[in-house]
Amino acid sequence: MNDTPQQPQYRQPQPKSPSFLKNVLSTVVGLFVFCFIFFFLILLIGIIAAAASGGNDTAVKVEKNSVIELDLSQVTNDYSGKFKYKDFPMFDSDSQEGLVDVIRAIDAAKDDERIKGITITNSSTQLGIAQNKALRDELDAFKKSGKFIVAYSDGYSQSDYYLNSVADTIYLNPVGEIDFKGLSSEVMFYKDLQDKTGIKMEVIRHGKYKSAVEPFLSNEMSPENREQITALLNSVWTSVVGDIAKSRKIPVDSLNAVADRLGGRTPELAKEAKLIDKIGYIDQYEAGIKKALKLKKDEDYKRVSILDYVKATALDKLLSGGKDEIAIIYAQGEIRGGEGDVNTVSEVPIRKALKEARENDAVKAIVLRVDSPGGSALTSELIWRDIELTKKVKPVVVSMGNVAASGGYYISCNANRIFAEEGTITGSIGVFGMLPNFTELSNRIGIHTEQVSTHKNASGYSVFTPLKDDTRAIIQESVEKVYTTFVSRVAAGRKLTPEQVDAIGQGRVWSGSMALKNGLVDEIGGLDAAIEYAAKLGKTNDYSVSDYPEFEKDFSKILSMFGLSTQTKEELIKEQVGVENYRVIERIRRVSQIKGNQVLMPYELTIK
Repeated sequence: MNDTPQQPQYRQPQPKSPSFLKNVLSTVVGLFVFCFIFFFLILLIGIIAAAASGGNDTAVKVEKNSVIELDLSQVTNDYSGKFKYKDFPMFDSDSQEGLVDVIRAIDAAKDDERIKGITITNSSTQLGIAQNKALRDELDAFKKSGKFIVAYSDGYSQSDYYLNSVADTIYLNPVGEIDFKGLSSEVMFYKDLQDKTGIKMEVIRHGKYKSAVEPFLSNEMSPENREQITALLNSVWTSVVGDIAKSRKIPVDSLNAVADRLGGRTPELAKEAKLIDKIGYIDQYEAGIKKALKLKKDEDYKRVSILDYVKATALDKLLSGGKDEIAIIYAQGEIRGGEGDVNTVSEVPIRKALKEARENDAVKAIVLRVDSPGGSALTSELIWRDIELTKKVKPVVVSMGNVAASGGYYISCNANRIFAEEGTITGSIGVFGMLPNFTELSNRIGIHTEQVSTHKNASGYSVFTPLKDDTRAIIQESVEKVYTTFVSRVAAGRKLTPEQVDAIGQGRVWSGSMALKNGLVDEIGGLDAAIEYAAKLGKTNDYSVSDYPEFEKDFSKILSMFGLSTQTKEELIKEQVGVENYRVIERIRRVSQIKGNQVLMPYELTIK
């Protein structure tokens, strides 16, 4: 055996092979070239998109003897938004798919010799009652210009029939029906679910009508809640049935009788009740349009979709504007803190829009278009303050859309004048706070918690321990403070006493026509009426309108425009479970995200 220790072996470092260095260099160069090409590809796409956007007004050609097809499937909001993309200005856009764009286009069509009429074919909209009212009024004005409106459907929902009933002639498919039965609202209750799951919502509120929290406290509707929902539905129905009665020349009592007996459930019954004019197929409907246009049977009439017509008339409206401006600031969606978007009211874009409008010498007055059920009390207060500052410089007029309740009313109450539609849902002057509590659930599954603190209230609120009485008292104190502030804002803005506001407050919801009687609004009218009044306060009759706010987007949004990113989780869920089921899921999700005091409408009202 050789005991001589082995000497360590050393290998002489070998130089990197030329092929290895070549591969590394190729990779680096490849990455650089890829980034360079990718950047210029994005730049090129942006230039093309910008050019296409800039040419929208000329891209759509409207021929003589054309008929507008009123397809509203892509129209959901009053305002579809202006978007500014950070570091990529070539992607900045001004969307023109809002209801206000549609209404402006129909107004232009009244005097457009190329347009002979409007067809509403199998329309299905997601517009709310006040939006349908505004569109209906514009269509009625279009009819008075001497041009026709005709409607056809394989079957009318109640909301769609309300809009379509403005037509001169209404067709229904021979196997179709009209869902004409009155209004209802369904409220879900979760008390038993809480008991079964061990997940409890701790509720602190002010307002006996603040029924957003009622489903977590009971398994049935309170008399106060039933009272307000009944009054609200009756008020909205009165407005709806009144418009239908006027257009169809049917007494209101007769329409109510038709609703009671479901008199639109067959085409024959619908025609007998005068809800429709003709029973026929779509080819017969189109043959009638050809006859009205004095075309031969083998000729087809020229059609232009409403959104294409919006683009075709956009430049004309811009060039025909007056020297002054009326700024319209759209506040639509729940009120939340942060940057916001076209479906959310947040302080950053709204306050920025108010500041820009009041500092722009061309802007003589501001219209705040509110379509919001409320939300964050803090954000509502911040927006209220900016409106107060703006009023010192220029008049502010509020136009209420489908809903301007709770926080939506908070940001409206100090305007120089408030307009609402008869069917607008407003009021809901009340405050609540909700805290999820998992104490019972954690005990059931064997999870126990203990706290160690230096001071009595150091630990704050924990979802794993019962809500302490002193903590509840502190939260109740905060709720009362917000309610007192809310009431004082309304009292000052509406020139009422706090006692008068409290009497019509307590979280109660009112329709626009009811709110006119109790002093929460000044006048029944739509956006156009509010603009005209704002112009009067601004002492101008030579003006155009400008739309706000503008929303900033990041690079990921640009990629999604070209299909370079996947769907959002919300879009995927909606696709899988359907729109109606998604709404239920979304309501549960929103409840779980509630933080701090809320001035939120007590329930969702879906009119079908």
